Amino acid sequence: MSRFLFVVPPLTGHVNPTASVGGELLARGHDVAWVGHPGTLAPLLPDNARIFPAIDDLLEADIRAKRERWLALRGMAVLKFFWEEFLIPLGHSMVPGVDAAVRAFRPDVIVADQQALAGPLVARNAGVPWATSASTSAELVNPLRTMPKVDAWVRDLLHDFADGDIRFSELLVLVYSSKALVAGEFGDEVAFVGPALSHRVERVDFPWEWLVRGSEPRSVLVSLGTLNGPAGERFLGQVLEAVAGLPVRVVMVAEPRPAPANVLMLPSVPQLALMPHLDAVVTHGGHNTVCEALAHGLPLVVAPIRDDQPTVAAQVVQAGAGVRLTYSRARAADIRSALESVLDEPEYAAAAGLVRESFLAAGGAAAAADRLEKVVAG
Repeated sequence: MSRFLFVVPPLTGHVNPTASVGGELLARGHDVAWVGHPGTLAPLLPDNARIFPAIDDLLEADIRAKRERWLALRGMAVLKFFWEEFLIPLGHSMVPGVDAAVRAFRPDVIVADQQALAGPLVARNAGVPWATSASTSAELVNPLRTMPKVDAWVRDLLHDFADGDIRFSELLVLVYSSKALVAGEFGDEVAFVGPALSHRVERVDFPWEWLVRGSEPRSVLVSLGTLNGPAGERFLGQVLEAVAGLPVRVVMVAEPRPAPANVLMLPSVPQLALMPHLDAVVTHGGHNTVCEALAHGLPLVVAPIRDDQPTVAAQVVQAGAGVRLTYSRARAADIRSALESVLDEPEYAAAAGLVRESFLAAGGAAAAADRLEKVVAG
């Protein structure tokens, strides 16, 4: 049996795929550990998961504060802040903890999230093989290719940090999507394994009886993800107006406020467990939410806000599995029309079903574990 160490930032969407893949490796008898922020990791991982600290509560609070500042930015300031104030400093801060974890756990393979730059840096210095956990597929197609000066600036930052571009491993890049969504030519090291959903832990209560109340025949989830919720007040208000009177039950992830009778508002939900009970999803275009929805054959209304979300939204539209809205300008009438389209026009659900089939064929966490075992075998 082998030893696998997952290196992750304190972001739920980045931890979740590793929880699934790590759970699969544990089920096969391997030794598995995670290194990052224990307070973020523990609720998302299997019981008794082995966790090494690389981020303390003080640093995690600083990251959350920076995140709030980041959400207020627009244009190129978003990218500049992301790299200079978040990603590179986070990499430096995590290096001592990751180095200590490697010395204590002695992994055969390090699996580093693409935004946990300390992982590949420490792996390279320690002579340990490493793989990339690509929590979003957007960077694979290099969205900065049309802005060569910006692309060169990012590469310079990476060179200063690690003497090279360490975002993606030359041995293995686990991509939690499929070529039904991600166009392009890729090397053999890039493994499209589809969403990793098995072995996931969701410790959030939900009033399941609410889903069978009333006469509404269909159910919809509205979520702007764990990073964008506070910035979504205007959009969520428009959604509430849009769904008032529609024959649908709506579960909205948000702090409770006055809402129509057909809307249930909760600050958090067991999203993966909810998916089989839904007919459509309204989202900001976060990679996890989109792929979880498509893994259940659910069409989407996507209103991307920033970062990789426009690329993910374009993937959904290109696949025919959803409707894209302009987040900053979408009004209630636009949202209502888009939602009615994906619910009532069967081609959207049919296209989502085709993506679902591609995900099933990709293999999920089991396929990811197979590929990681091959890294050990050489």
